[in-house]
Amino acid sequence: MEPDQTLVKMPSLRAVKSFVAAAKYQNFTRAAESLCVTQAAISRQIRELEFSLGVELFQRSGRTVSLTDAGTKFYDAAYLSFMNISQAAQRIQKVAPEKQELSICCTPAFTSFWLTPYLKDFFNQAPDVHISVISTSHLIHDHQSVSGANPDVYISKVYDPRDGYKSIPLFYDVIYPVCSPEYLAQHNDTNDVESLLEMDLLDLTPYGRDQVAEHVDWNVWLKSFGVNDSEERVEKYFSANDYCMLIQMATAGQGVCLGWHHLVDKLVAEGKLVRMTEQALTFTEKCHYLSYPEKFEGNPAFVQFRTWLMENLQRTLPDVSIATH
Repeated sequence: MEPDQTLVKMPSLRAVKSFVAAAKYQNFTRAAESLCVTQAAISRQIRELEFSLGVELFQRSGRTVSLTDAGTKFYDAAYLSFMNISQAAQRIQKVAPEKQELSICCTPAFTSFWLTPYLKDFFNQAPDVHISVISTSHLIHDHQSVSGANPDVYISKVYDPRDGYKSIPLFYDVIYPVCSPEYLAQHNDTNDVESLLEMDLLDLTPYGRDQVAEHVDWNVWLKSFGVNDSEERVEKYFSANDYCMLIQMATAGQGVCLGWHHLVDKLVAEGKLVRMTEQALTFTEKCHYLSYPEKFEGNPAFVQFRTWLMENLQRTLPDVSIATH
């Protein structure tokens, strides 16, 4: 291979650096201090550079120096080149590893009562992963666009058998009545299902929600334990299709709400809610799933999130997590 004449003929970069410093400060001593070398080293480097170029770069008069015409031309080019090299080096050094992105679609209730309290732990484990949460009660069964967005993965009760997708079973629904400690204290004789008929029942309605066929309200829950509600109690009901609102009302002591275990277990553990009865309705026919495209199997961001999700579900919901059954 022929020698690269441009590189071969190029002056020593160390000598050029000494020259630029001396030209900038118009003083060999200050140039030496700026580069943390001796003045003798600066003088030697500049003499070698002048010899290789065949011209004088400085006019010397005692202890003062000034650039010659050739020195001025060379300084302008050399200084600009060093500035470009320095800026390029800084850009490279400051570039942080690009964050991996993962968008997750789940219900507002799951987002508020399970995902949000534990996400900080995931951020600490995977600081290079940027999570985007799309929270909606209208989970699209065919996993198309949700509110103009296209989530990467879904946490829902929708099993996706389509080609190219996988669904991992996560946990079962377990449902029991909950209220605030203050409300329970006011109704301290409450210890069976029948006594709930005398309570202020906060009911979840199916309006504006998906998966109506699996909807559980007070009527469904009570009948599963052989208790028939009566129409005369209608004035004791409050209903809403916003589960987050019902939980807020329950913690404020305004009545009894049906609690989905994976949503209220942390609130019960913290003493903000208490179970009204020991009876719980468990659904093992269907469960919640993590659904994702098969192409995500090797996606680093998804793999980190899937591992974290499974481990934390088993840790926080050992009684309903399918992986423990």
